[in-house]
Amino acid sequence: MGERVTRKTAIVTGAARGIGLAATKLFLEEGVCVAMVDRDADELTVASRGLENVLALPYDVSKPDQVDAMVAETLARFGRIDHLVNNAGVADFGPLEEHTFARWRTVMETNLDGVFLCSQAVIPALKETRGSIVNIASISGVRASTLRVAYGTSKAAVIHLTRQQASELGEFGVRANCVSPGPVATELAKVHTPEIRAAYHDAIPLNRYGSEEEIAGVIVFLCSDSASYVTGQMIAADGGFQSTGVGLPALRGFRVGEAGEEA
Repeated sequence: MGERVTRKTAIVTGAARGIGLAATKLFLEEGVCVAMVDRDADELTVASRGLENVLALPYDVSKPDQVDAMVAETLARFGRIDHLVNNAGVADFGPLEEHTFARWRTVMETNLDGVFLCSQAVIPALKETRGSIVNIASISGVRASTLRVAYGTSKAAVIHLTRQQASELGEFGVRANCVSPGPVATELAKVHTPEIRAAYHDAIPLNRYGSEEEIAGVIVFLCSDSASYVTGQMIAADGGFQSTGVGLPALRGFRVGEAGEEA
C-alpha cells in the first residue's frame, strides 16, 4: 500500500497516440504512474503494451458516467491523482457555412465538454494532493484561421476554462495551466499537402513543425515542482507561430471531411 500512496499519478486523456502517448512516456521516465485514457480501445491496448506502471482505460471523456469510472478506477489502482492532462480532442475542418450543428457538437463534446467533465471529476483528488491540471488547447484557439470554426472556438474556450480553474482552485493549492501547440508532426499532419507544409514553415520562425515530444516536455514541466508558482497561464508551444501574425490563406484548400483525432 505504501507505493500506491507515495508514487505520484497522472491521468492522460487521448493517450493512445500523438502528444498524449509522448506525455505518458515522459511521465513514466519521471517516475510518475499514468492512467492512460482513450476511447480507441484497440489502439490503447497497442500503445500501453510493455509499459510499466500504467493503467489503460478505454473510456470516452465526453460521457459523464465513463469519466466517473475513469477516476474511480485510477484511485482504486494507484490510490491518488496528482495530475490531469486533458489532451483528448477531435478536429473537423471545413468552411463555416458547411458546418452542420452535428459536426459542431461532435467537436465540442470532446474538446470542451470532456475537459470540463474530467476536470470536475478529479477536483476532490487533486485537492488532497495539491495537484495540477494541464489542458491542451491549440494555437487555433488564440488566432483565427480558415476552416476552424468549431475546432478553434472549442480551443479558445479551453483557454478561458483554464483561467476559471486557476481562479477557483488556487486556494486549494491546485494549479491549472494550458498548452497551445502550433503545427505538430502528428498523424493528422500527414494529410497536409506540400503546399500547406510550405505555408506553415514560412509562417513559423523556427521554420519547422514541432514534435510530439517537445509538446510533452512542456506538459510535464507544468505538472512538475519546477512550475509550482505557475498557474492560469497559456503557454504557446508553437515555434514562434503566434508571434508572427501571418495568416494562412493557403489552408482554404485543406479539408478533413470526417472528424479525426487530434490533440
